[in-house]
Amino acid sequence: MARVNTYLNFNGQAEEACTFYAETFGTKISSLIRYSDMPAVGPGDLPADEQHLVMHAELPIAAGHVLMATDMLESMGQQTRIGNNTTLCVDTDNTEEADRLYAALSTGGSEGSPMAQMPWGAYWGVTLDRYGIRWMVNHTPPS
Repeated sequence: MARVNTYLNFNGQAEEACTFYAETFGTKISSLIRYSDMPAVGPGDLPADEQHLVMHAELPIAAGHVLMATDMLESMGQQTRIGNNTTLCVDTDNTEEADRLYAALSTGGSEGSPMAQMPWGAYWGVTLDRYGIRWMVNHTPPS
């Protein structure tokens, strides 16, 4: 397996939080993509007040561990709450391992998005396991 990271969900404060964590850990944000940087994924465009929000940010903090972050979209019915504000993200070496892990973690679980190709080039899915832990499974082919 390539790596396991922690994914944090915010209500519009992802960039602010990442800046705070970067200062705290003495590091820099290595990637920040806004929703406006990506093609529309759902029906219609995002409202103007959500387009500047963070779709994905990465911040290395310690010993190879990376905090990742996103802002939830109110227009899509998303709301950050205890239980969905922290996710473990498993990056795999191949799609077969991604499918195996997703199948195992989603057995007896709920509230998922099945593994699928994403517009940013990754093979990705998310599930809430039977113990109430949220997992993202991701495979990004080497460029």
